Amino acid sequence: MKNTAFLKMAKTSLVLVYLVIIAGATVRMTGSGMGCPDWPKCFGYYIPPTDVQELTWEAYHEYEKGQVIMKDEKLFVAKETFTSDEMYHPEYWKEYTKHDYAEFNPMHTWVEYINRLFGALAGVACFILGIMSFRFWKTKKSVVAWSWIVVFLLGFNAWLGATVVYSVLSPVKITTHMIAALLNVAALIYVIHLAKENHNYKKYNPTFKFFLWISMILTLIQVGIGTQVREFVDHQVKAGIGNEFLWLQNPDVTFYVHRTFSIIVLLVNLYLYLRNKRLNLGFTNLNWVMLLLLLEIGTGIAMNYFGFPFGSQAAHLVLAAILYGIQFSLILDSSKKHSILE
Repeated sequence: MKNTAFLKMAKTSLVLVYLVIIAGATVRMTGSGMGCPDWPKCFGYYIPPTDVQELTWEAYHEYEKGQVIMKDEKLFVAKETFTSDEMYHPEYWKEYTKHDYAEFNPMHTWVEYINRLFGALAGVACFILGIMSFRFWKTKKSVVAWSWIVVFLLGFNAWLGATVVYSVLSPVKITTHMIAALLNVAALIYVIHLAKENHNYKKYNPTFKFFLWISMILTLIQVGIGTQVREFVDHQVKAGIGNEFLWLQNPDVTFYVHRTFSIIVLLVNLYLYLRNKRLNLGFTNLNWVMLLLLLEIGTGIAMNYFGFPFGSQAAHLVLAAILYGIQFSLILDSSKKHSILE
């Protein structure tokens, strides 16, 4: 019974972490990364503003400690709770020094805020999972250890999210943030694997398992390179190129590496798919792997040749995250319990 309740919570946590990844992909797609310029609050609020007037200094207005206003293209934070009079008094305010970004776009703000809400919800679920894991203390301490590794990884990734904001969307930190989210997915899948009472292990084949690891590592590399391609696109947008069909007209070398690498990823997974069929190893999830790869390539083609159709960028990233999760679960299912010769 303890396994059933725990597994439900673990799977719920996994779904929520994937929702965070989807929300994060939407943030990237809409360019909403700086929608909330502070962290963990948003413009000093727990529920963010909907109108720039809420961030404009007003006479005879009560300001709470930590509340943010925009003035002279800068952010200022209230030092204490006070009520303003007819004059602006700078001594009541301190300049926000984490960065110099001071713009307000209500759509961007709420997209980023919803992303944070999903992150908070996932955090609560994973913390509850950590508490529930103590049921396994006497029987399987590894479940407890990995459940709290999940909590740590989620907290660490939340901190990374804050550093992304403070760096005004540094490409390196965005990439690290994404990789950390994928590690969280892997840790949760491993917790689920450890907590299961009955495992449906497949036939073991050393060559097959080796290439399973290769395929997953290639997926991680592709995600890393893909974020760099996305950064190039962001620069194109910032440079004032409004036509989506021109964003990848003269790409840098990372685009060509990413495109060529996709062929390698497809061939490795096709090899796994055919080997699984030939040796009858029983890895039916490879059907999903091949479908996800085709969809992944399809969204990549759509972005390159059809001017970044709406949702294609987010779908491209989310598909890669789901693919990675399935690949990792395949590795866990390939145990030496049942062996097959070459």
